[in-house]
Amino acid sequence: MLKYRAHEADVTAWKRALRPKQCALAGNARLRRLVASKLRLEWSPAQIAGWLKRAFRVNEDMHLSHETIYRSLFIQARGVLKKELVAHLRSHQTMRRSKSASSSGQGRGGIVGAVSISERPGQAEDRAVPGHWEGDLLAGLNNTYIATLVERHSRYTMLIKVAGKDTESVVSALIKQVNKLPGELRRSITWDRGTEMASHRAFSIATDVQVYFCDPRSPWQRGSNENTNGLLRQYFPKGVPVDGYSQAELNKIANRLNDRPRKTLQFMTPAEKLAETFGVALTG
Repeated sequence: MLKYRAHEADVTAWKRALRPKQCALAGNARLRRLVASKLRLEWSPAQIAGWLKRAFRVNEDMHLSHETIYRSLFIQARGVLKKELVAHLRSHQTMRRSKSASSSGQGRGGIVGAVSISERPGQAEDRAVPGHWEGDLLAGLNNTYIATLVERHSRYTMLIKVAGKDTESVVSALIKQVNKLPGELRRSITWDRGTEMASHRAFSIATDVQVYFCDPRSPWQRGSNENTNGLLRQYFPKGVPVDGYSQAELNKIANRLNDRPRKTLQFMTPAEKLAETFGVALTG
């Protein structure tokens, strides 16, 4: 009799284990609406899961893993998350190589008066103090470009409309944008060896911001900027011109990135991180 009951208990346990479990999103309409709204903002499932834990610290019913979100989109989509939300997931492309990584890139003597990244102050290296930026050009079709700046402490991003890749166009656009920043956020910029920053002295005189240059073929020395440029490819795919955007439109796209939680910031957003440290929020 005892053996029969044990067998019956085992069978019941197996049936319970094999029974399909309801997705966490299926039974929680509020959570489902929140996840869908963040997906429409191009937040990744990992960012959404991390943000939920921050936003609802004591309400575990509003917590879920990023794997659950993926399963809801690709496996259990019917009646849970709409299939069109899949289109908002970012494509996983390999990291874009810096222009300085090509064999035709600038040599150490290509820019007169270039100050090496090895001379950059320690506060910039360890990201302890806001105001140190990394910069680059994001290339589009037909020799069109957008300048990108990423603040190292907060990963806050600025996009800058430029008329071309020539140093006069790039430097004049950077001067105009950087001079809008508070003085505490104008400490340094790290760039690669591209000739667009050949007029770096004029930039430093106009902004009081020192420019440091990466070693040749060393894009990892601007890791935050390289990563951000990869994220920007969601909005500016390769093979498409990027000169048709107004500065106001570029500001809106930058704000989308700045309002996404980042794992490296313990799922704070770059805008929150900068406001926490600096005391105010920047506007585009």
